[in-house]
Amino acid sequence: MPAYDPSNIFAKILAGDIPSHKVYEDADVLAIMDVFPQSRGHLLVIPKAPSRNLLDADPTVLSAVIPKVQKLAQAVMKATGADGFRLVQFNEAPAGQTVFHLHFHIMPVYEGTELGRHASGQKADDADLAALAKSIAAAL
Repeated sequence: MPAYDPSNIFAKILAGDIPSHKVYEDADVLAIMDVFPQSRGHLLVIPKAPSRNLLDADPTVLSAVIPKVQKLAQAVMKATGADGFRLVQFNEAPAGQTVFHLHFHIMPVYEGTELGRHASGQKADDADLAALAKSIAAAL
């Protein structure tokens, strides 16, 4: 497996070099809106500790991050009124990973509405993302 690349886009977002629509941040994670969402309210939970994916992640980091993923998923459900959600985490390019920094996708699912494609390249409206980020943060 290739080594972690500290110049990946999530490392740059974590460093504050690239703007994002922040929903939540603490010592362990940053939660932001996915700018290429598969559904309305698609959230990314990014551990701050550097790891390429689940395969090289420190188990202590994972044990701190998963309860926060749960808390954020509850807020997404409350803020969006979704009928369910999908939790996804990709590992390596053949599995669909496009950013090689461990992260978790919380994708709200709405009855009768199909999810969009992963990494489709269709950027969401920044004003919509900002409003969703505010709503989800308020639901925490």
